Amino acid sequence: MEEKEQFFLEIYNLGIIKFGNFTLKSGINSPIYIDFRPIASRPDLLIKLSDLLLHEVPSYDFELICGVPYAALPIATTLSLRSKIPLIIKRKENKGYGTERMIEGIYKIGQNCLIIEDVITSGDSLLRTIIDLEKEGLIIKNIMSILDREQGGIENIKKRGYNIRTLFRIGEIFKIFQKKSFLKKKERQMIQFFLMKKNIKNIQNKRISYEEKKEKISHPIGKKLIDITLKKKTNLIVSADLIDTKKILKLVSLIGDRICGLKLHVDIINDFSYSFINYLKNISIEKNFLLLEDRKLCDVNPTNCLQLHYGIHKISSWADIVTAHVIAGSMSIQNLNIPYNMGLITISEMSSYGGLSDDNYIRKVLNISLNNPKVIGTVAQRKVDDRLLLFTPGIHFYEKKNNLGNRYIHPVQAFEKNESDFIIVGKAIFQSKNPKITAEEYRNAGWKAYENGL
Repeated sequence: MEEKEQFFLEIYNLGIIKFGNFTLKSGINSPIYIDFRPIASRPDLLIKLSDLLLHEVPSYDFELICGVPYAALPIATTLSLRSKIPLIIKRKENKGYGTERMIEGIYKIGQNCLIIEDVITSGDSLLRTIIDLEKEGLIIKNIMSILDREQGGIENIKKRGYNIRTLFRIGEIFKIFQKKSFLKKKERQMIQFFLMKKNIKNIQNKRISYEEKKEKISHPIGKKLIDITLKKKTNLIVSADLIDTKKILKLVSLIGDRICGLKLHVDIINDFSYSFINYLKNISIEKNFLLLEDRKLCDVNPTNCLQLHYGIHKISSWADIVTAHVIAGSMSIQNLNIPYNMGLITISEMSSYGGLSDDNYIRKVLNISLNNPKVIGTVAQRKVDDRLLLFTPGIHFYEKKNNLGNRYIHPVQAFEKNESDFIIVGKAIFQSKNPKITAEEYRNAGWKAYENGL
């Protein structure tokens, strides 16, 4: 332990721990950010770290080494050089040119691969790496991480049957700091608060309920959506990607009692009219669900305002919720002059393969969302801060990827892995032989998955 302690004190001086208000890759807010990337500029420390990691590995029964992209890559490379075990490189995404491979290097089906991670929070990025390696026919037995933030990631990985060890735990690190009197009073208070929250979460080990979520949501539309969900016992939003108003109204008459929201793309409707909107609005009131216009505003603020309030659709006059990309920055959704009872949903992460948004972009979107009082939630494929409602699209009972690049996940995965609040289902329902029965099946699956997580 003395050797490990001395090593951590050395790397601490590189500024690997920062205090403030940070949104992590997992979407969780934290007063502490831990970044091991500065070690890459110190070859001597990289060698020490790789030797410590090798000492923790049960045996050398692995034939390959792979680092979770990208922070763990220099660590995995050094580990490969020290152990003389081949390295393979996992990409975060397919570049769409060259070999278009997700895994680079020389390997064979059936080889054992040791995975190296730097910091584990929820374990989501690690799981994505595991899935991609196993798709290539590699066997994952051992996983090593440098630091466990003790926020459920290790347990999440172990539940799935993988052996995982960690060099340091966050609680141990803070004991070292306390012993050495390294921290200022404010930093000590932040750490104590963090550890208290961490311990409470570990004891509970469950998602928060809709009732608890309602207390954290300030916008009236967010609260109303939760009220509808609790009253009807449904977290299902149906995406009516149809181009004919009669077909939309027929669908709504069949499924309206089973949904909490209906998502539209009004710009694809051939025979759009205000009589259609008025009729749809009356049904939404009668059957108690909200209307969500998936406009995906993505322009500068003045243009977004015009698209909301003018044109033939006049979205702000009838929609309860509208979606927005924030690629133009936080000001693009400021002061849009929308009614007090209309909410925004940001798009952090879409359900398609090959998306261009990376973790850094997603973190920025989440920060913008948390700081805008009109935003009730976000669309993402990961757990986010409890102050945001999480909407998960691409839901299908049969997990698959279609030829258009869309990625589908099961309702259970959305709630158990991502702690989603609402699932969005489209073609699986409106293209089914009996949309009423299919909608009921998805409603039941979504509600059961939510309850099982409590």
